[in-house]
Amino acid sequence: MGHREDLLEGAKRCLLQKGFLRTTARDVVKESGTNLASIGYHYGSKDALLAQAYLALVEEMSFGGEAGIGGAPGSLERFREVWSNIVDSMRRPGSLWRLSLEIVTMGDQLPEVRDQLSRAQREGGRGLVSLMTSVPEEEISDETADTLGRFYMTLMSGLISQWTFDPKTAPDADTLTEGLRQIVEGITEN
Repeated sequence: MGHREDLLEGAKRCLLQKGFLRTTARDVVKESGTNLASIGYHYGSKDALLAQAYLALVEEMSFGGEAGIGGAPGSLERFREVWSNIVDSMRRPGSLWRLSLEIVTMGDQLPEVRDQLSRAQREGGRGLVSLMTSVPEEEISDETADTLGRFYMTLMSGLISQWTFDPKTAPDADTLTEGLRQIVEGITEN
């Protein structure tokens, strides 16, 4: 690996250990075995490097993959299974989701990072739609990513907040699925 990749790997480890705000450039250099000048040369700034590391961590997450997800595409069973896998990931020590909430709350302090992560939201929604429907991400239209994908991302953001604030009372997949079932039932009755 070159310095660029070493920095990215070191930054990912630092983010999971210390979070965004407490990670310094020196922490990343120590963790990566590189030098301070490499950060500026390869990423422009420590914050840009940390944003790239965060995106890489999110992309590396797996919720069981297509083969590990039960239920027919688009079904309530599939919905429950996907959210069950996501909730399970929130229960793990060193959860990436706590880091996500930290980044959301500091958005105004780092507008360039916020802009970079904001652009990634569409792709996150596209990934969730793909999990729910079994349609490959590259076949999901921008319109679907901007509607259904944003719906799922909004649900994800709320879930992250609740799990970070109080994991004991945060909803699990069964609760979310029952809520969706009640919504669908209410819509179809009227």
